[in-house]
Amino acid sequence: MSLSFVGVKIEQYRKNSGFSLRELAMKADITPSMLSQIEKGHTNPSIQTLKSLAKVLDVPVFTFLMDEVDTRELVVRSEQRKQIAIDGLEYELISPDFTSQLATAIMHLKPGTSSSDSPMSHKGEEVAFILKGPIQLSLLGDEYTLKTGDSVKIPAQALHMWHNPTDEQVSILFSVTPPSF
Repeated sequence: MSLSFVGVKIEQYRKNSGFSLRELAMKADITPSMLSQIEKGHTNPSIQTLKSLAKVLDVPVFTFLMDEVDTRELVVRSEQRKQIAIDGLEYELISPDFTSQLATAIMHLKPGTSSSDSPMSHKGEEVAFILKGPIQLSLLGDEYTLKTGDSVKIPAQALHMWHNPTDEQVSILFSVTPPSF
């Protein structure tokens, strides 16, 4: 990460907060020329200086060090969703990818199929919302019939299995952290 990037971030937050260069420098207990040099990328701020600036600007220190996010990569158009087929199950990825700590997908279960041969667990915690039901859920040995609009939280490592006993496809929207499919 370049010095100019850190300086640009500091300048953006300063301007968004309505501080002049002199005002922020005074409140952060640094000289205006030092702040100017930091914002222009001509000098490297110390950790203490970053902490002082962050405190005055009321942002976490890491804010200055984070890479810019291309928001276009965060938007998933419905017609551009990634389609995934795993062990006969069909998924539509709602999240842009699996690179973060959370993934959201829609699982489609064909009539008479199950998510697995027997209840399984995974390290991730899961929340599921029934988009089109009904569907049967085996959760830690208990059986539930969930209908459209129902939801369930599945704890990490909890044995569970989905089964579609109907003659129509069912769909479940779920989020898992960390992602595990």
